[in-house]
Amino acid sequence: MKQYYLMAQLPSFTVSDDKTELPITEEYFTELCSRFLEKDDIKTLSELSLEPPREVKLTGSAFVDAWYEKERSLRVALAQIRALNMKKKFDAAGLSLAPDAVQAARTACGMDSPLAAEQFLNQYRVSVVDNLAPLDGFCTDAVFAYGIKLKLALRMKKFNAEKGMASYHKIYDRILTADAGETKVSGETK
Repeated sequence: MKQYYLMAQLPSFTVSDDKTELPITEEYFTELCSRFLEKDDIKTLSELSLEPPREVKLTGSAFVDAWYEKERSLRVALAQIRALNMKKKFDAAGLSLAPDAVQAARTACGMDSPLAAEQFLNQYRVSVVDNLAPLDGFCTDAVFAYGIKLKLALRMKKFNAEKGMASYHKIYDRILTADAGETKVSGETK
């Protein structure tokens, strides 16, 4: 019953709208949840992350466990594709990958713009949350789903196309400089 009062107080928002200010902050969300959730649920909420733990660790929440599994699958698929593109080995033996995560990773890696790829992946993640969210919109897992969506929205609001391109070029130039230095050094030692 407590979750009903909690969820009724949470404003709706759209994750894909990165121009409109969010009607809630993460701090307010956490503080409000602390008034209505049990101690174990507050702990799970405080550890809620867009980055799943490397090792599978059950959280006590069916939604959070499923979210982490899907996100892990997406990250492994992205790593495999990037390694393949760089002609490097990537051992994913024993890891199961969700077909939709593999397809999302392929699509994102095929995009020319890193920002467009991130926006696409963010929308994929939102669809994962929507698909995993419980039908009961007033249970604890619904609160966790809201928290993940809030984190996704906040993450996308941090992106800035100009700063991103400047950072991308800076990193790319450093890689090229490092590769040129390694080639020169290896040429001298032979």
